Amino acid sequence: MGLPVSQILLATGFMLMLVGVWGMLTHRNILRIIIGFSLVDTGMHIVLVATGYVTGGTAPIIDEALNAGEAASRAVDPIPSALVVTAIVIGFSVTAIMLSFAIRIHKTRKTLSIDALTESRW
Repeated sequence: MGLPVSQILLATGFMLMLVGVWGMLTHRNILRIIIGFSLVDTGMHIVLVATGYVTGGTAPIIDEALNAGEAASRAVDPIPSALVVTAIVIGFSVTAIMLSFAIRIHKTRKTLSIDALTESRW
């Protein structure tokens, strides 16, 4: 018929990660680099959710709708989704810290270009 949802999610997640890495490596503006980081983060979340997805699956509750024998093949794995919820919060916090650093850099240097920060080398 068509592609399974998990393959579409995997392809979308990997494409987001590639676009984010491309954005981080090719742009010299700090805000664009932060956006690239956020795209990589979102792509990883989508890939993690896709790993736990089962096409035509059901909730992992063993009862009359899902017996113990077919639970391994029909139940959706809830662990990746729980990990993604935690990763979203951590990613949001890291993005907020990066943006606060960008604000401080803009206040002191009056620019967001990485090229203006070359004298800060070790």
